[in-house]
Amino acid sequence: ILSIAALPVVARSGRLLKPVLAARVPGRCLLRQEVLPKLPVPPLQQTCERYLAVLEPIVSEEELQHTRQLVEEFARAGGVGERLQKGLERRARKTDNWLSEWWLQTAYLEFRMPVAVYSSPGVVLPRQEFQDRQGQMRYAAKLIAGVLDFKSMIDSDTLPLESLGGKSLCMNQYYHVLSSCRVPGTKRDSVVNYSTSKTPPTHVTVVHNFQFFTLDVYNSDGSPLTVDQIYMQLEKIWNSSLQTNKEPVGILTSQHRNTWGKAYASLIKDKTNKESVRAIQKSIFTVCLDAPMPRVSDELYRSRVAMQMLHGGGSRWNSGNRWFDKTLQFIIGEDGSCGLIYEHAAAEGPPIMSLVDHVVNYTKKSEMVRSPMIPLPMPQKLRFNITPEIKKDIEKAKQNMNIMVHDLDMKAIMFSHFGKNVPKLHKMSPDAFIQMALQLAYFRMYHICCSTYESASLRMYRLGRTDTIRSTSIDSLRFVQAMDDPSKSAIHGQAIDRHLLGLKLQAIEDLTSMPEMFMDTAYAVALHYNLSTSQVPAKTDCVMCFGPMVPDGYGVCYNPMEEHINFSVSAFNSCAETNANKLASGLEEALLDMRDLLEQTTKAKL
Repeated sequence: ILSIAALPVVARSGRLLKPVLAARVPGRCLLRQEVLPKLPVPPLQQTCERYLAVLEPIVSEEELQHTRQLVEEFARAGGVGERLQKGLERRARKTDNWLSEWWLQTAYLEFRMPVAVYSSPGVVLPRQEFQDRQGQMRYAAKLIAGVLDFKSMIDSDTLPLESLGGKSLCMNQYYHVLSSCRVPGTKRDSVVNYSTSKTPPTHVTVVHNFQFFTLDVYNSDGSPLTVDQIYMQLEKIWNSSLQTNKEPVGILTSQHRNTWGKAYASLIKDKTNKESVRAIQKSIFTVCLDAPMPRVSDELYRSRVAMQMLHGGGSRWNSGNRWFDKTLQFIIGEDGSCGLIYEHAAAEGPPIMSLVDHVVNYTKKSEMVRSPMIPLPMPQKLRFNITPEIKKDIEKAKQNMNIMVHDLDMKAIMFSHFGKNVPKLHKMSPDAFIQMALQLAYFRMYHICCSTYESASLRMYRLGRTDTIRSTSIDSLRFVQAMDDPSKSAIHGQAIDRHLLGLKLQAIEDLTSMPEMFMDTAYAVALHYNLSTSQVPAKTDCVMCFGPMVPDGYGVCYNPMEEHINFSVSAFNSCAETNANKLASGLEEALLDMRDLLEQTTKAKL
């Protein structure tokens, strides 16, 4: 199954879920959407049985007995479970996807923690050769041109259609990544998507030294600017933003969502501020030209860049050089560090990685087009009037950001001993192999199993997002126990999590009392993901990274290449029990031990 970075974290979707090709004959992508099957509602009995099986390795026998009684009561004929199941099935008949709107709301727009660190994934791209502003802007210009090239495929509906195991995949997420933005509210956020408007945006936002600019990237005839032209415009932006004493308005977007919602309301009371914010929200995407970060050893470089992508390094560095609500932000440091961060409400990892693969390839092309020497208009600087109240909000955001920065423990590594070639040689799924190595590494550290989340794609269904693969099972428990036991010698759409969420939300919608099964401690344990994991494969030698899902947990993402594996492991320093470095080392050891086991087994058969 294609896996994705899905963190539980969504808004009234202004236009988010409407078909996007406005004022145009629906193309093959959207016509094909119609023939995709609808997401099924799994059978109630099956989900209940699987739920109990999930609990077996992670709760005590006594707790399991208690939960078994609650589940039996919930699922009995004519009981509350059956009634909620019928409500879900009705919803499934009436909508394109019974889950998508609920998931957008509960997982993202109602999630109130900051999007920085707690929700938005980052991507670390290969280190670039440049070490100066010219190199930085040259690369930024190529990157902008590469994204516009990808956008032309979205606009002309010529994106390569994707499939998995012979099944067509939903392409809907691609239409929400560009020209969209999250908008804060005091209790719930929303998402706006301007790609559907009568006059779609033609500008990107560029931010340098905490100052925002709009850069028009199309000529009057509709053709995109060449790399040379974009470079010249970036030069103008750089030279117009040399002051370093500007208030970092962008850091407000890193706040707790309710706090930012209130600050946003006061910020946009001012007409100039409102217009500036709107220009950022409407832009196709954002480019952050970062100041160089403190130098670190080659061994620590990837981890440092991963943190730069997720939070910017703190208020003294580049955390104010962001608009974290923007769906897509490319980050290019003056020191050659490159990557991006994306707001998660609009899309999962794979569509982002397709765009990344395209853009990285594009930046490697030699440029043939010489630009006509037509003078281009000056990029527009976005002005902000900072009242004492907003100044206070900014100071508070700086303090909170610095606390988040100190709390995030991140280890990004390249496991160089082997890649997906070894599991494939032994006719095993590379993803399953890595997941079992994670189970083993965790068990060796804590001597228990924990609830594990691996995101799995539901894109074979219309408007499908993700469900959960639960890697911890009674079989995985037996495997990790046997691995270190000296007495042992070596010789699709039916997951339970979204179904259980649906039944719970159906109960809320029906205004019935909450079934006891959902109030049970075992349900809380099952949803407390100490290991939140995701495989996000890419052709580019990069790795995605994200924060843990729970205070005492880990966030693990990996990109298995043919002969090596890129990993990122995150934890919080505020939790004494977790240690990203230790789990990363344990994971390397577990992978090597499992390879040895495979090789011994192969020899024993010969």
